[in-house]
Amino acid sequence: MDVVSLAAQLNTGKILPELIIIATIVVILVGDLIVGRASSRWVPYVSIGGCLAAVGALALQWDTGNPLAFFGEFNSDALSIVFRGIIVLSAAVTVPMAIRYVEKSGTALAEFLGILLTATLGGMFLAGADELVTIFVSLETLSISSYLLTGYMKRDPRSNEAALKYLLIGAASSAIFLYGISLLYGLSGGETRLSAIAANLASSTGNSSIGLVVALVFVIAGIAFKVAAVPFHQWTPDVYEGSPTPVVAFLSVGSKAAGFALAIRLLVSTFPLVEDEWRFVFTALAILSMVLGNVVALAQTSMKRMLAYSSIGQAGFMMIGLVIGSDAGYASMIFYLMVYLFMNLGGFTCVILFSLRTGTDQISEYAGLYQKDPLLTLCLSLCLLSLGGIPPLAGFFGKLYIFWAGWQAGAYSLVLIGLITSVISIYYYIRVVKMMVVKEPQEMSESIKNYPPVRWDLPGMRPLQLSLVVAVVATSLAGVLSNPLFTLANDAVTKTPLLQASQVENVGEIANTVASPVTATFPTMLENSL
Repeated sequence: MDVVSLAAQLNTGKILPELIIIATIVVILVGDLIVGRASSRWVPYVSIGGCLAAVGALALQWDTGNPLAFFGEFNSDALSIVFRGIIVLSAAVTVPMAIRYVEKSGTALAEFLGILLTATLGGMFLAGADELVTIFVSLETLSISSYLLTGYMKRDPRSNEAALKYLLIGAASSAIFLYGISLLYGLSGGETRLSAIAANLASSTGNSSIGLVVALVFVIAGIAFKVAAVPFHQWTPDVYEGSPTPVVAFLSVGSKAAGFALAIRLLVSTFPLVEDEWRFVFTALAILSMVLGNVVALAQTSMKRMLAYSSIGQAGFMMIGLVIGSDAGYASMIFYLMVYLFMNLGGFTCVILFSLRTGTDQISEYAGLYQKDPLLTLCLSLCLLSLGGIPPLAGFFGKLYIFWAGWQAGAYSLVLIGLITSVISIYYYIRVVKMMVVKEPQEMSESIKNYPPVRWDLPGMRPLQLSLVVAVVATSLAGVLSNPLFTLANDAVTKTPLLQASQVENVGEIANTVASPVTATFPTMLENSL
């Protein structure tokens, strides 16, 4: 093979965003090694710059053709670009959140950011992986970095406990997932590329064999752990409560987005023979996640545990789009992840600010916050109300799109359960807002009575303020000005050959009756109504 054909097969330019992240990690680690702790003044800005440069590189790759790289192991199609963008943006918003938090804990900032960007790198490769070995290596890069981030506060017993639980359960889920893909490797006659696996299974099996079903079960178990779906959610509340809050914020968005990207690519391309079975399983997972996540959140007294169960419920809402299997279903899930990025990270930014000033995250300690910090009260209220789906905030349009697409596809039970659990979620979100706003001065909590003066001139507070402003403004405007995001989500689906091929093969009820009308009319309808 000559150099020209080898270069064409490698197509290295398709991983330019990942190469930028790798270069950023190297600069951070080498700079910290040379300069020492003084590097904390500039490494956050290098990290943010690297993330934004990666987003720019992803934008330049949009609709450029020939998405395959490294002999078909990596796919930089439109779906991959959008998911990689969500993951790297979640890291970019997390970095300014972490500066003050990490420095106040007395741990090294450069090492923290290096591990965070390594987790981002694993998630980005996972979103575009089109081959079993690449999928597993990317998944483990993301997972191991997440374990390290969870236990980063070495002096905090809760952080150590959370990291140990996450490591043990995560290692078990990785082993189960690996067993599932090893079965795929054997059943397909030694193929590792997803398209080749599907072709060999179709030619050799013809119908669903017991081996394929077992492989499906193990693969779904690994994916469900990554997106924190019930009953694979046991790690979530403890890890969210004990981990550093910036880490939780990244895991709640970046890790979840990588898990859904893996679910779409692996299930749609590799398991068409058992499509009815995996859609049925995800229907059950979606129902369990919506019900348990939102109901158990009602009883929580810790803000981080409440947001943990809330994220489980949100994963259930997103799974509705996966279950539908139409263009509209996938597009609605992508759109919801886009807006979830900002409203969830905005909520965690507020939790970080409150804990830095009071040292607690108990919901009861928020009583009377409006009296001492109106700005923080407003920002947290907007993010929580958006998570609950209150119009005209971004979360409302995200849920509306998912429920509308589900209803048109005939998934009536999923939509009704989603609507009921959304109403339940509004209660525990508004409970926090009510506690912050309507408490009389004499009913203030002890933390609010001793609330320190609001100062933004402390080291690391300006980046935290910037992160908060970006998240809250995006949450507020993404609802009213949502049409560009709708268009981006729809284009990501319609320009991905994998999803379009699955639509043609899915002779049923959903694709032929729903996909085109939904993707064409829903954004236009909303734009006209606004």
